[in-house]
Amino acid sequence: MRILIVDDEIKIREVVREYARVMNYECDEASNGNEAVDLVTKNDYDCVILDIMMPELDGFSACKKIKSIRDVPVIMLSARQEEYDKLFSFDIGVDDYVTKPFSPKELMARIKVVSERRQKRANEKYVFDTLVIDVDGRSVTIDGEKVMLTPKELDLLIYLVQNRNIALGREKILSAVWDSDYYGDDRTVDTHIKMLRRSLGPYRDYVVTVRGMGYKFEA
Repeated sequence: MRILIVDDEIKIREVVREYARVMNYECDEASNGNEAVDLVTKNDYDCVILDIMMPELDGFSACKKIKSIRDVPVIMLSARQEEYDKLFSFDIGVDDYVTKPFSPKELMARIKVVSERRQKRANEKYVFDTLVIDVDGRSVTIDGEKVMLTPKELDLLIYLVQNRNIALGREKILSAVWDSDYYGDDRTVDTHIKMLRRSLGPYRDYVVTVRGMGYKFEA
């Protein structure tokens, strides 16, 4: 695998690089968001490790640009532990969020998990009448028109569809879509379900509320 390590602290980059090389990962490095965006434009990566607080271009802004260029897994690496930062990160497409100080071994495990998760989703496409969900292409269309979803709304829809006709509890959805280490609450799921239904328009009723439990995709 080839990964990109983005952090303005050289010691952090050195630690991640050394552990990545033990895993036989090829590594590139960047010290700020602009460098990261430039490298992603020119190269293919299996994963990007991205710090939030950086000069020139912060991690949030860099992630948005990176995701607009390539659908590459991004793991946010940050000393910021506020719930808002985690929720915002997932909403802009971050695949995982690791807080500093961190275990390099755990980070390597997370890199492997997000990469394998992305590979498993490849080449999947679901068609329900005129609603088409292209997992590999990360796109949703209705009557041939693209539906604009946030990255997290899309992740939520894909999870519901992959487990269609199965009643899923809110905690299970939260753990699967927002990562097992994200300490959110039921309102996070309910809010995104509401937004997802609004985006699905004529197919909003495919997302069914299971009273006292959670939701399911029923088509």
